[in-house]
Parts: sequence; C-alpha cells; structure tokens
Amino acid sequence: MTAELTARVRDAVAGVTDPELRRPLGELDMLRDIAVRDGVAEVGIALTIVGCPAADRIERDVRDAAASVAGVDAVDVRVGVMSPDERKALTEKLRGGRAKREMPFGPDSLTRVIAVTSGKGGVGKSTITANLAVALAARGLRVGLIDADVHGFSIPGLLGLVDTDGLPPAPTRLDDLILPPVAYGVKVISIGMFLRRPGEDAAGAVAWRGPMLHRTVQQFLTDVFFGDLDVLLLDMPPGTGDVAISVGQLLPHADVLVVTTPQAAAAEVAVRSGLVARQTGQRPIGVIENMAAMTLPDGTVLDLFGAGGGDEVARALSDDESSVPLLASVPLSPALRSGGDDGRPVVLSQPDDPAAQAIDAAAAALAIRPRGLAGRPLRLNV
Repeated sequence: MTAELTARVRDAVAGVTDPELRRPLGELDMLRDIAVRDGVAEVGIALTIVGCPAADRIERDVRDAAASVAGVDAVDVRVGVMSPDERKALTEKLRGGRAKREMPFGPDSLTRVIAVTSGKGGVGKSTITANLAVALAARGLRVGLIDADVHGFSIPGLLGLVDTDGLPPAPTRLDDLILPPVAYGVKVISIGMFLRRPGEDAAGAVAWRGPMLHRTVQQFLTDVFFGDLDVLLLDMPPGTGDVAISVGQLLPHADVLVVTTPQAAAAEVAVRSGLVARQTGQRPIGVIENMAAMTLPDGTVLDLFGAGGGDEVARALSDDESSVPLLASVPLSPALRSGGDDGRPVVLSQPDDPAAQAIDAAAAALAIRPRGLAGRPLRLNV
C-alpha cells in the first residue's frame, strides 16, 4: 500500500508545470526522492538555478499536488538545485537534443512568424502588437512576442511586465538559455529587460549601431527559449533601418503586418515599410489602421486623423499575385490608451470596447491561417 501511495504522489507531483519552462516537472527531470511514511509525503525537487524566481510557486504547487492524493495527511517539500551537468542535460533536452545553439524559426518551422511594422513612429504599432498577441493567446494559440524596437522598447510596460519601480524584470537564465517572462499567456522578451543597472531607477538607453542591433535580434531568436509556438510576433521599430534589414536576413520567410493611421502622410510611408519587407522575401499579409474615426457619446463621428489611409496602404501593397487585406480599422479609444498605461490590454480588460473588438477581429483573421506542412521537409531527431 505504501509503494502504491508513493507512486500516486509521484504521478501527481510529476504533472506540476514549471511556470517558466511551461513543461511538467517530471518531463524536466526535476523530481528527486519521493516517499510516504505514516501519511506524510516527503517530496524532493531540484530547481534549475539558485534563486529561481518561480521557486515559491513551484513549491506551493508541488505541495498542493501531493496533498491532493488520498491518504496523504501532510507534505514535506525538500527543495534543492540542479547540478551543472543536470542543467546541461536539461538545456540539450529543451533544444530537442541539440547541444549547439540553433535558431528554431527557420523556413522549416511550423511557427508562423509575423513582423509588425510601420513606416513612421507614433501610430500605435506597439499597442496594436501587444493587444494582438494577447488576443491570439486568448484564442488558445501559443504565442511569443519579441520587442525588436530596440531604441523605443515599450512592450513590457504595455503588458504589465514591470516591477514596483515601473521597470521590466530581468529574465531568468538557464546557462546560455534565456527564459522569457509570461504575461497574459504570451512569452515576451525585450531589450528593456537587460538594461537596468544596480542603484538606478530607470532603464538605460540604447545607443547602438547596426552590428550590435543585428546580434541582439539574432540572440533573441536563438537563445530565448520560447518552446513550441504557433505564432511569433515581432514588434519592429518604425521605418526601414538596421533592425528591419536584420530581420529580413534572419527571417526572410516571415509574414509582415503593416500598421498605419488614416492620415495620408502616415499611409505613404507605411507602404514603404511593406515594400522593403517584400524585397527581402517577406510577405505582406495585411494592414491594420489605427486611430480611425471614433463615435462620440452624442453619436457624432470624430475622424481626427482623416480617413482612408488603411485602404490606401492595402491597395498599394496588393499586386497581381496576392491581395493584401485591411484586417481592421481600430478607432481612437481612451480605453486602449489607458490599458496600455496600466499594463492591462484592452482586449481582455474591456473586450466590448470598439477598439478591442477591432483588434480581436484581426486576431481572428490571423488565427485561421496557420503555417502548414505542405512543401517543407520534416526534421526528425534520432
């Protein structure tokens, strides 16, 4: 009976999920000695690193899982840390048995990569990207988000990934793997998570030129452990500079989503960002018009930035081979703005807001077009 009870406790604890790696402890080889004596379950676990930020949650979840087994009256959790060899084996397992660093989002990957771009700054591209990522995750997709706007990073704040000082927390490192924080079901990485200096109350500024920017984007794609994703979004910097060129080189198969405002001047430069992406082999898949006309409480319509910019960008990017649709026209919205300031995406905090509904409609259109297996070889690890 004791052996059977111990086996049930081990099964229960093995199913507990590591909140950073998003896999069960049993699969991650984090379980140690487990025994049940006189109704007391003694459970040993090994965390990945000393000072693991998820330690308290893991210990609590392990305790609850063991206590849920019939016949267990008390639980004693003993927490240790993996040895260097164990961590090395774990990182190789996470990489699919490959010890060598390798970018997992190549042409053969089933992850759909979408670069969200704009011709100019100030059109709300990051706000749209953050809400779009959350809306896709809410539909059950596994979503990753890279804040590639290195000079003007804002994704952590938009998703509430900040501490009491308003600064992004540093991600956990597992040897040479970086574990991205998770917000609203979205795995997120940003240069802002690496710029905080001891004793300072603000993140440092980035004054980098092309080569360093390229290496940063490459490291985000290679060293950050996103796991299996359905969609990877990249919040691109505005324009067609170094980062856009690097992403075009590293991810020539990526889809491109162009964000503009209704204003003619914004639409004109937004077209350029889509055309440059097409020159690198990327494919424009849609346009989102932000800051469109809003309906005031008295029923009048305020088109502060004019009208027609989204349609114009969509027409300009369409050609004989493919039509680029206007996926959504997102109206001006105080709720969208305040949600960004508070780190609470409007698609979840106020889903009935017109802006939230428009963004969710765009997410619905993207969610039904996953990448398929057709035309790509299957790689088998043997």
